[in-house]
Amino acid sequence: MAKPPRTSSGIEVKDVYGPQDVAAIDRSLPGEFPFTRGIHASMYRGKLWTMRQYAGFGSARDTNARYHYLIKQGITGLSVAFDLPTQMGRDPDHGLSRGEVGRVGVSIASVDDMDVLLAGIPLQDVSISMTINSTASILLAFLLVVAERRGVPWASLRGTTQNDILKEYIARGTYIFPPKPAMRLVTDLLEFCSKEVPQWNGISVSGYHIREAGSTAEQEVAFTLANGIAYLEAAVARGLAVDAIAPRVAFFFNCHNNFLEEISKFRAARRLWASIVSERFKAKDPRSLMLRFHTQTAGSSLTAQQPHNNIVRTTIQALAAVMGGTQSLHTNGFDEALGLPTEESARIALRTQQIIAEESGVAWSADPLGGSFLVESWTDAIEQGARRRIAAIDALGGMLKAIGQGYPQGEIENSSYEFQQAVESGEQRVVGVNAFREGDEPVAKLQAIDPAVEREQGDRVRSLRSGRAAEPVKSALSALAQAANGDGGLAPQIVNCARAGCTVGEISDELRKVFGEHHGA
Repeated sequence: MAKPPRTSSGIEVKDVYGPQDVAAIDRSLPGEFPFTRGIHASMYRGKLWTMRQYAGFGSARDTNARYHYLIKQGITGLSVAFDLPTQMGRDPDHGLSRGEVGRVGVSIASVDDMDVLLAGIPLQDVSISMTINSTASILLAFLLVVAERRGVPWASLRGTTQNDILKEYIARGTYIFPPKPAMRLVTDLLEFCSKEVPQWNGISVSGYHIREAGSTAEQEVAFTLANGIAYLEAAVARGLAVDAIAPRVAFFFNCHNNFLEEISKFRAARRLWASIVSERFKAKDPRSLMLRFHTQTAGSSLTAQQPHNNIVRTTIQALAAVMGGTQSLHTNGFDEALGLPTEESARIALRTQQIIAEESGVAWSADPLGGSFLVESWTDAIEQGARRRIAAIDALGGMLKAIGQGYPQGEIENSSYEFQQAVESGEQRVVGVNAFREGDEPVAKLQAIDPAVEREQGDRVRSLRSGRAAEPVKSALSALAQAANGDGGLAPQIVNCARAGCTVGEISDELRKVFGEHHGA
């Protein structure tokens, strides 16, 4: 007899589900604690999710042109992808930047680059998300100085800096500093934003990269929320009130192909976070308990073989995210297993969201699968499994110590290995890869990065350095070093460095001198 199928989280799938499979139906309504059914009473009947398209390549000028194209196509929020040198705190003319400038995102080295990136975009009207971690404080400082130049009050800015360094140690690897000073930078930005940029999410705790590294749905929930706990604990230890910080802690999840498991995952994550913040942190503000999240469809599910099949995968994933109650959504381009998305693939990805919103009818009612015996059962199972993993992390002394002992990394590696073994054995069928194989469909055009971008960006940053006043730069960097050697907040000093014309590399190098660099296990 064939082995019964199981979800990624190990939930055995029954032939049929009934009342006996649900311990107790959650009878709370959307907008009510514990927010299993959604954080707003009317959900999308009141306002659709924010439609973002993650984009960034080449120079600030190149990416700005793509943003204006996407705005014309109907996106309602920007999402910035930065290249590796920017993420790692290196200027485009640094030796270690060679071959990477503008490749996997946009090259931003200075306030002037940020100004070009956002040219013609009304900062007070558009929500801006930035996928940036180690250098999050620096890139936000650049944005704030651009806003100053344009006379836009910081209080009117809306958006998010990812700023989630723990998942970099767990799953992604774009860290610069050792964990302790890196956590200081994260907490400092949370405090700064709560006081100076009140509509800005100072952190987006990211399960996306944990899932891309090979975790199960349950592990994604557990490790992401455990990271969230660590950030709130750090804020409280700093002396910050949880209700001053938690309402602006956002989350970022992946969405994979198992439609019903993904919907259940989102419901379980919301319920579990509400319980954690209420019970552990004694939050009083209802907004502190609401898990607000952005979703991106699964890049790791895309195949280079028969790439047009990815349009179908992305549609299933986007539909699950919407039915799971996401607050914003990015849909991947069908060609992303081969290269950065072209205008055509980005437009199709956006149209996917728009068709779901305008034609499917799934946005008409909040939590349309609430009460489904299967979904309620799987919601319970994922929540319970995530609770067990969080308890294991607590027993190790918290997430920082768990990372130091390799616990989440080992769990993810095992799950990734098991999935790959299932694909290679044929137990896990992937259409076009190990099932229904045929000649691969050609892709007419791939997004090309002009090699001249690296030379131009290098020339641009050298011109900036030679043309600015030296004394303000020296003074700002010295003040930053002095603050880093103390225990005060660093964000105001980083903003001053941005005002003085300092570059990403210069600010990062000043912090490297004080904090050192982290080189992994």
